[in-house]
Amino acid sequence: MSIEKLTADAKDASIKLAAEKTNTKNNALAQIAEQLKANSEKIIAANKKDLDNAEKNNLAAPLLKRLKFDEAKLQDVCNGIETLIKLDDPVGKTLAATQLDENLELFKVSCPIGVIGVIFESRPDALVQISTLCLKSGNAVLLKGGSEAENTNKILAETITQATRKAHIPTGWLQLLHTREDVAKMLALDAHIDLVIPRGSNQFVRYIMDNTNIPVLGHAEGICHVYIDSEADLDMAVNITVDSKCQYVAVCNAVETLLVDEKIAQKFLPTVKTKLEEQGIQLQGCEKTQSIIDVKPATEQDWKTEYLDKILSIKIVTGLDQAVEHINTFGSGHTDAIVTADKQKAEKFMDLVDSANVFWNASTRFSDGYRFGLGAEVGISTNKIHARGPVGLEGLVIYKYKLIGSGQTVTPYANGTKSFTHKNIK
Repeated sequence: MSIEKLTADAKDASIKLAAEKTNTKNNALAQIAEQLKANSEKIIAANKKDLDNAEKNNLAAPLLKRLKFDEAKLQDVCNGIETLIKLDDPVGKTLAATQLDENLELFKVSCPIGVIGVIFESRPDALVQISTLCLKSGNAVLLKGGSEAENTNKILAETITQATRKAHIPTGWLQLLHTREDVAKMLALDAHIDLVIPRGSNQFVRYIMDNTNIPVLGHAEGICHVYIDSEADLDMAVNITVDSKCQYVAVCNAVETLLVDEKIAQKFLPTVKTKLEEQGIQLQGCEKTQSIIDVKPATEQDWKTEYLDKILSIKIVTGLDQAVEHINTFGSGHTDAIVTADKQKAEKFMDLVDSANVFWNASTRFSDGYRFGLGAEVGISTNKIHARGPVGLEGLVIYKYKLIGSGQTVTPYANGTKSFTHKNIK
């Protein structure tokens, strides 16, 4: 089937899906979780085939780790679906209500975006998260995963489609693309596709943005920072740093640069170095850092690099202002954290750092749709549009205005015979 036909079918399905009742969508989600568990052996076998092929093709270790879809990952995505079912339906909510005049009332009501195209990396679990979020929010979705996950993605998409067909969800709401040529064609179909969400390298995201007229939502990189302030509890600072880097290195919310106030560097750096190296982290730092601990030198390019690996760069700064300046210069606007006991400094940091997620005394790894209670995420947006940070259900709806009248025309208001009341309706 041609990409044009797939996209047209998705458009037709999106119109019907927008009007589906909450119970129907939740029932479909429950069917998906049930079907995933029933097909677990086939899914894991398909993933084993992808993993074997990836190893033969020398896929990078971080991508190999993301590619794995085992019993634990299956259980995680099913848990995510159960959480999603419990969340309020974001569609059909009255966001504002205004009386324009007697018996003339205006309502601002949430509605689905329509058809969303998502191009993602080698994480098969992302396919489940993205598709179920789109279903709950009433959107049709076109999915293109990495070729390295082709077998896993195919059986996951088939499983989800079969489950939703049984639950009477409109046919065609989920479409799986297979080739780069499909993506190129998709980017030209702005008449049918309402939003594109790319998940990948900076270069890839830039390519998408430069080659489509469709609105693009997402982030190019996850260059995240932890700043250890002079007023930080050092034990807490060590724990947060280690968790931010080591809990899972191959993700966009793992810290890549550690900033340390010069006043506590002598005490803090030797301890954190020991803990990080116990986890196999390779450290590199500025000249001041090298004068305190034995690490490789860091260059300016390192401040601009998302490693997604067991590498951490360290820079000693003169204080909060220099830390903020460094983050706003080299960061990607994703997630940045401060560790301090000083509330005023924390508030200043969170106000001045120009990022989608700013944390005080917490690991950067909390930047996640599931952990935020959003029902997983389709991605993390560093855009300054309707959705920023982890994009969950609320980021997948827009709104429309519904005007309910009783025969009114504009002429009396234009000639001054009548006037608007513009009262809020409670």
